[in-house]
Amino acid sequence: MKYKRILLKLSGEALMGNRQFGIDPERLKEYAEEIKSAVEMGVEVAIVIGGGNIFRGLSGAANGMDRVQGDYMGMLATVINAMALQSALEEAGVFTRLQTAIRMEQIAEPYIKRRATRHLEKGRVVIFGAGTGNPYFTTDTAATLRAIEIDADVILKGTRVDGIYTADPEKDPSATKFDTLSFAEVFEKNLSVMDMTAFTLSHENHLPIIVFDMNKKENLKNLLLGENIGTLVN
Repeated sequence: MKYKRILLKLSGEALMGNRQFGIDPERLKEYAEEIKSAVEMGVEVAIVIGGGNIFRGLSGAANGMDRVQGDYMGMLATVINAMALQSALEEAGVFTRLQTAIRMEQIAEPYIKRRATRHLEKGRVVIFGAGTGNPYFTTDTAATLRAIEIDADVILKGTRVDGIYTADPEKDPSATKFDTLSFAEVFEKNLSVMDMTAFTLSHENHLPIIVFDMNKKENLKNLLLGENIGTLVN
């Protein structure tokens, strides 16, 4: 096995499937099956999920809303997604725990590093909701921070694109894919992998990032088995 403990970062938009907003139950089910196969391989899985399919603080701010208020609304959106994913995973027979950076005892444990690590050691999937609990920080930053705290081997950023390209492959058909990149090259080429805060945190803590297509069946499993999937930044 290439990695023992992973932090899987999923975007909220990925949960929309082909919808315009909200959560597609079919997509949720597919993700739960992919994550289940990773757990069955003995990999310890932690997850951070975005909230862009429900509400994004930045777009709220762009429409005149107070940025801090908008960001807190975005954090609550991530909790809705985290609860939906938890439900889908438990439906698939996977033991999970949801921890949130904002206290909400009725639905989740508060984030406690040692407790999270213990859950992972016991084979439970740990989902981290509500970002970092602070405005002005994205879920990318939350994912990197949690990955460092729980001592993950790698951040796997599951997107709908199969890696990092010279340009947006959905807009530019001549864009070419990178198999590997150094952190320096990403800075130099100004490639958007994660936001700068998250990226700098990863760089400083020598935490590799793999960007891969989460929507392709068994991609996650094959990546964990050591196949050359997506783009590795290290």
